[in-house]
Amino acid sequence: MSLLIVFLGVIALLILTLAFRLNAFIALVLVALGVGLAEGMAVRDTLTSLQKGIGDTLGSLVLILGFGAMLGNLLSESGAAQRITYGLIKRFGKRNIQWAMVLTGFIVGLPMFYNAGFVVIIPLVFAVAVSAELPLLYVGIPAAAALSVTHGFLPPHPGPTAIAVIFGADIALTLLYGLVLAVPTIIIAGPIFTRFLKKVKTEPPQNLFILKPLAEADMPGYGISVLTALVPIGLMATSAVLSIVLPAASPVRQLFEFIGDPVMALLISVLVAIVTLGLNRGKTMPEVMKVCTDSIASIAMILLIIGGGGALKQVLVDSGVGNEVTALLSGTDYSPLFLAWLITALLRVCLGSATVAAITGAGIVLPLVGSAGVSPELMVLSIGAGSLMFSHVNDPGFWMFKEYFNLTIPQTLATWSIMETLVSVAGLLGVLALEPFI
Repeated sequence: MSLLIVFLGVIALLILTLAFRLNAFIALVLVALGVGLAEGMAVRDTLTSLQKGIGDTLGSLVLILGFGAMLGNLLSESGAAQRITYGLIKRFGKRNIQWAMVLTGFIVGLPMFYNAGFVVIIPLVFAVAVSAELPLLYVGIPAAAALSVTHGFLPPHPGPTAIAVIFGADIALTLLYGLVLAVPTIIIAGPIFTRFLKKVKTEPPQNLFILKPLAEADMPGYGISVLTALVPIGLMATSAVLSIVLPAASPVRQLFEFIGDPVMALLISVLVAIVTLGLNRGKTMPEVMKVCTDSIASIAMILLIIGGGGALKQVLVDSGVGNEVTALLSGTDYSPLFLAWLITALLRVCLGSATVAAITGAGIVLPLVGSAGVSPELMVLSIGAGSLMFSHVNDPGFWMFKEYFNLTIPQTLATWSIMETLVSVAGLLGVLALEPFI
């Protein structure tokens, strides 16, 4: 019955947004309330769960999205993103621009959380699409696929790192095996998948980023443009490396854990960009601050919609839907790697949160690691792949992709959701292919 209620809730959300054209945030809140009450939660508990979901989601995202939007607008308005774009096109050529975006998404995704990496790379995606006169999804999907794979497969991202600790897996080996799986997975879900999306037409949301073409003399230099864009990546990457090679008590590690936190790294990046792309380019402080202010105004509704997705996710978690899913699969004789993937994938589809699904799935299949003699590193990757399965309307990431790429819900299901499914299935197949050799 719990799963039926979730299914009906998803259908109700689609009807409210598609048939009645209700604002997505309002629809998400209504469905979250309805699902919570239908699952037997008390009214007060449902409201508490809804508020917690919005607060937890926006509490972790609002600073990242806010500073990321400021950095993105500064990169766009100053011409730095356009300068980087020209450099990528010149080095890779227009025919190979997808591989440039794959490489960019992969490099950005290695040290950065998905949400932080997404908001850093999105203005570059828009600038490449406009400058190279290419479809937005043709450029954006490869970058998004690379970001998604690094988020689900590779330490030091929170999901795979937490699972590795639970299983006692070697983090370095997990990273090595994950890199082996990442390359073919990104190619399948990125450049290959985009060949089937030629009929999906979309344009960047109006006023999200300033995309006016600038003359050569009006753009900052390539070096300073790249350096400014890479500040958050460099800080987070350094923090990740030092957290592995230095003891926890090391002052250097503690310093970089602070400045390498996604929020601090993006704040520092904004301050650097204000100087390098604003004041040093002859702009006044009020002019630069207007660029920052305009960027926040443009993401207000995006923030609310993402918060609404977090509310629905939290209601599903608190109502005990996860327990219902795991009970269905207890006592089966599936391969441990496949069972780990399947349980996590079902949790992901029902709960929305990749990290929650991954950690819950890891707790369920933990006894199998010792008894079945399966590689704990492969179990980490199998669960990581399952946690990316078919992102849809209960996942805040779904709404982030939808709003930034200005898609309808059916278009987002046909692009983002299918891309995530390809990543998940390709990851599982890769894990099963590696098993005989490990």
